[in-house]
Amino acid sequence: MATGQIFSKTTQALFYNYKQLPIQRMLDFDFLCGRETPSVAGIINPGSDGFQKLFFGQEEIAIPVHPTIEAACNAHPTADVFINFASFRSAAASSMSALKQATIRVVAIIAEGVPESDAKQLISYARANNKVIIGPATVGGVQAGAFKIGDTAGTIDNIIQCKLYRPGSVGFVSKSGGMSNEMYNTIARVTDGIYEGIAIGGDVFPGSTLSDHILRFNNIPQVKMMVVLGELGGSDEYSLVEALKQGKVQKPVVAWVSGTCATLFKSEVQFGHAGAKSGGEMESAQGKNQALRDAGAVVPTSFEALESVIKETFEKLVEEGKVPVVPEITPPPIPEDLKTAIKSGKVRAPTHIISTISDDRGEEPCYAGVPMSTIIERGYGVGDVISLLWFKRSLPRYCTQFIEICIMLCADHGPCVSGAHNSIVTARAGKDLVSSLVSGLLTIGPRFGGAIDDAARYFKDAYDRGLTPYEFVEGMKKKGIRVPGIGHRIKSRDNRDKRVQLLQKYAHTHFPSVKYMEYAVQVETYTLSKANNLVMNVDGAIGSLFLDLLSGSGMFSKQEIDEIVEIGYLNGLFVLARSIGLIGHTFDQKRLKQPLYRHPWEDVLYTK
Repeated sequence: MATGQIFSKTTQALFYNYKQLPIQRMLDFDFLCGRETPSVAGIINPGSDGFQKLFFGQEEIAIPVHPTIEAACNAHPTADVFINFASFRSAAASSMSALKQATIRVVAIIAEGVPESDAKQLISYARANNKVIIGPATVGGVQAGAFKIGDTAGTIDNIIQCKLYRPGSVGFVSKSGGMSNEMYNTIARVTDGIYEGIAIGGDVFPGSTLSDHILRFNNIPQVKMMVVLGELGGSDEYSLVEALKQGKVQKPVVAWVSGTCATLFKSEVQFGHAGAKSGGEMESAQGKNQALRDAGAVVPTSFEALESVIKETFEKLVEEGKVPVVPEITPPPIPEDLKTAIKSGKVRAPTHIISTISDDRGEEPCYAGVPMSTIIERGYGVGDVISLLWFKRSLPRYCTQFIEICIMLCADHGPCVSGAHNSIVTARAGKDLVSSLVSGLLTIGPRFGGAIDDAARYFKDAYDRGLTPYEFVEGMKKKGIRVPGIGHRIKSRDNRDKRVQLLQKYAHTHFPSVKYMEYAVQVETYTLSKANNLVMNVDGAIGSLFLDLLSGSGMFSKQEIDEIVEIGYLNGLFVLARSIGLIGHTFDQKRLKQPLYRHPWEDVLYTK
């Protein structure tokens, strides 16, 4: 066990098992104390590597993250404190690994419930190798104005109130972490404050004892008096009694052992800590307080009187000239985190992204305000989800079913179309699913898939302006534009596209109005008089019928319909549908283990 000071203003630590809040609190304390370098040198997060962004005052810093304890110790040889936030299941193994590192002097174990046999092994190894364990079941410790462990002393407001940003003259040690926060405040009110405070933890076998730290404090010149807060159960306080009797402690010790109320219970009572269980008169709070009093410690008559006794002891030291005047300083303000400031209403921060279609901040995700559970419970389909996410409203069932029919009809059109060909070639090149899918999707445009949007735009414009089919077609001809949605390489007047017929039949049965589709049919009649293959294709059918869906449902304004057509919603429908087929072709090639594709020479015309 160390014989003097174990922390300083240059102490650096390795933090095991990433926890953002306690690390940030350590860095805020560093800034408050005017440290030049952060006290956290590195983070150990098993299996992870890289950096974690945190704040050092106003400055954002990147703290290295290491996958193993060994790697962290090698990278940061000057970091000699290991702060272990592992769970009780792995705390012992990771603590032992840290103790075995030559660079580590102090290990703080935060976890409660570490098996006693494991704790004994850790203690034995640490004592044999002159290393210090704080804990298990500890909140940590603090050297005022220099270094603190994790969540010790709580929030910045509490730290400032307790004057922990600069050193005082009192050494404090406690079993309880929660009570240590209270005592820091108490001591700050009636003395010049804490020099160092340690919470050893409430387990039956602490890594370091109350007397270990009191003997350390006795060797630290800046510490002028000590305060000890023990509790019933165990015999740790008696080692301090023996140290006092043997004259090993020359500075005043104010002590109190809490748990005097245990005598009011008829049977043995287990208090909060594993070690806080009175097993007899010697382990009782009354027995320990009397023993400490007899050994020369200043022991009040009750916990309520502890503050006044600390005050009296400190004032006596001041009168004797043993306590130098501690100059008061004004600590720098800690910048408030943006999230905290926004939540408290102190700042107005502009957002960077607007979303009106989904929200995942509550108990479950919502699509356009409809909870996911409602979508499932009501038996919504893909069409319903598209209506919520694309149109921000629940469309009638005939509309969502029409959307689903369009997706099914457009999902694939064989392996020879450009998109499928690209996906197949990419898959056979050994690329992944996303790459293969994207290579096919990138061919979708004015000549492949984009005709749905154009068909809707041109049919709508012609119908809304009252053009006859003749005026529309001949006007397009004069502009040198082919009528989108009209014409097919294979289909003709006598060999109609079955998909177009299915869509028209569905619309006639379910749609309240099919004015745009009927106009498209009139255009088709005129174009067929010119050529037998100028039939309406599936792009023209979907484009015109989607106009009927939007206008006939009564759920969209004219402005909204114009915007939907202009933005390119219908092309989005083709992209969504065709993705199904492109993924299918990719899987098909992977499953068949097809080799790298090379286009045959005989299919290329080589010219000079």
